[in-house]
Amino acid sequence: MAIKFIILAAAVLAICRCSAIPAVQAGPTGPAIPAPLALPIAAVDVTGYDPHPQYSYAYDVQDSLTGDAKSQHETRNGDVVSGSYSLIEADGTRRIVEYTADPVNGFNAVVRREPIAVVKPVVQVTPPLPPPLIYHS
Repeated sequence: MAIKFIILAAAVLAICRCSAIPAVQAGPTGPAIPAPLALPIAAVDVTGYDPHPQYSYAYDVQDSLTGDAKSQHETRNGDVVSGSYSLIEADGTRRIVEYTADPVNGFNAVVRREPIAVVKPVVQVTPPLPPPLIYHS
């Protein structure tokens, strides 16, 4: 019986004497990302501003291998932009869009569709083969 009392007393003393073990941090103690350096603010160059911008560009694609046919041209004179583009749609018609944009009327587009004389051949697609049968013995 004395052994049980000694073990109980030792357990009570161990519980009373113990203290919380501080948790160990498993990583760096400092900030992960260093603070950014303050850079001087770049001055804005306003001398390159054009109050009346003007440009004009165009491109044309005629790819007989893929059947891709499209074109576009656009012109800007100040705040007025005008141009057009065309492309071949999936049903074989040519879509032509002519547009203008200005501060007074906004953006306006006129869309036309024209049939194409050349009919593109339809490519036959073969269905995929079924997967092979695997037998286990």
